[in-house]
Amino acid sequence: MKLSAACLALFAATATAFQVGPTGRASTRLNIVAGETSASEKLEQAFADRPAENPKFDKLVKSNFPGAISNKDLATRVVELLEEKGFTPENTLLATSVCADELARVLEDEFVDIYGTNFNLGGLSGFPFAGNTGWGAMSAHVPDNGYCLTIHGPHVGITKDGQIGKVERSGIALVDSCCGSAIAASNYLSCIVDGSCPVDSNIQTFSDFQQGAVQELILPFGKRLSSAKNRMKELPYALYDSQDVMVTDIVNTGKGSIKKGLAVLGGIQINTGPDTDDYFHPLKFDYYDENGDKVADLLGKL
Repeated sequence: MKLSAACLALFAATATAFQVGPTGRASTRLNIVAGETSASEKLEQAFADRPAENPKFDKLVKSNFPGAISNKDLATRVVELLEEKGFTPENTLLATSVCADELARVLEDEFVDIYGTNFNLGGLSGFPFAGNTGWGAMSAHVPDNGYCLTIHGPHVGITKDGQIGKVERSGIALVDSCCGSAIAASNYLSCIVDGSCPVDSNIQTFSDFQQGAVQELILPFGKRLSSAKNRMKELPYALYDSQDVMVTDIVNTGKGSIKKGLAVLGGIQINTGPDTDDYFHPLKFDYYDENGDKVADLLGKL
C-alpha cells in the first residue's frame, strides 16, 4: 500500500513530537510550530479548566489583601503588556523564584502553559537560592534576540472562612499551614525577640540550610511583625521586602547578560482551596531593556 506525501509528513511530525528523550521515556510535549499559537491563545487554554469565579470569596480575599487580583486576571494583563513589547511563547524564557510548596506551582504552571518550560531560581519561601550562578545559567538559556520573564515572591494561604496562614489542600482533611517555611521562621523570630530561644551550636547545617537562611533573612522584621495587627497577614510582605533586596541585587549583578529584554514581576502569591482560583498581589513589575537599564515601571498597568 502506497502512502501519500501528506500522510508520510504527518507520521514524521508525530514521531518527532513523541520522540524518546534521554531517560528512555517518550515525551508527550508536542513540538509547536513557531508562531502557531500566540500567548493570548495559550492563556485561554491554560485557564480553560480553572474554577469559576466565586464573587463572595473574591470579595473576602480582596478585603484581606487590597490590591490582589486573581491569577487569571494577572496572567491576562501580563500577557497583554508583554505582547506589546514583543514577548511570545517562542522567544521568551520563564524564570521563577517561588516556594518549594506544591501550592506555589499553581501560578508557575499557569505561566509555563503560556510561555513554555521554566528555569527554577527559588527555594523555601520563594527566596532565590540559585543566586548569581543560577541567574547566569538562566540568562544563557534565553533565546537569541529573546526575552525573559522572571516571577518571584513568597506565598500565603487563606481558607474559605478567611483564616490567613492556613489553606485547604486537595485530598487532605487537615487545614494546613501555608507557608510552612515562613511560619517556622516567624516562630523562630518570636522566640528571638522574647528571649526564649535555646542556645543551639548547630546554627547552620547543610541538611536544612535554606530554612536557616530564611530565618536569618527575616530577623530585621522582628519589631514590624511583633506590632502587626495580623502577624500572618504581615508575614509574607516582610518576607517579600527581604526577598526583593536579594532579587534586585542578583538582577543588577547579572543584567549585562540580558538579551532583548527582561520583565521582573514580584508580589505575594495567595493560595486558596482546590475549588477556588488563586490570587496574586503584584508589588513590582519592572521592565529592563537590552542594555540592562530599567526603562519602565508597569505595576500601575496591572
